[in-house]
Amino acid sequence: MPKSILKPFKLSYLPLPEYPYSAGTTVNGIIYTAGLVAWDENGKLVGKGDVRAQTRQIFNNMRAVLAEAGATFNDILKCNVYLSDIRFFPLMNEEFRLAFPADPPARTTVQAVLAEPEMLVEIEAVAFVNQR
Repeated sequence: MPKSILKPFKLSYLPLPEYPYSAGTTVNGIIYTAGLVAWDENGKLVGKGDVRAQTRQIFNNMRAVLAEAGATFNDILKCNVYLSDIRFFPLMNEEFRLAFPADPPARTTVQAVLAEPEMLVEIEAVAFVNQR
């Protein structure tokens, strides 16, 4: 079975011409999101200087990508979180806890240089939906 490209209407600006990737892909019930950042539906960065606002926007974007494949946050198995400064961890973690109040997925969090200087956080996810 070939992979399917996930193109949520809400994120129709993806990919931007300068970034060749898909918002997500899926095959056989496995869903991979791209590393998502805090772009709104117009491709503008939300929450400049505010890691909590950026994390919330990323989760909104992630919900849209997952929904295209029939998944929800309950289906997420693993998240990788990239922070421009590891000192942002407590603020990101508070938003993560709100997004996953029970049974959170496995997670890795690291400090990384992100694609644009205004980006403070990037998150990717792997989910699974049983396709019976």
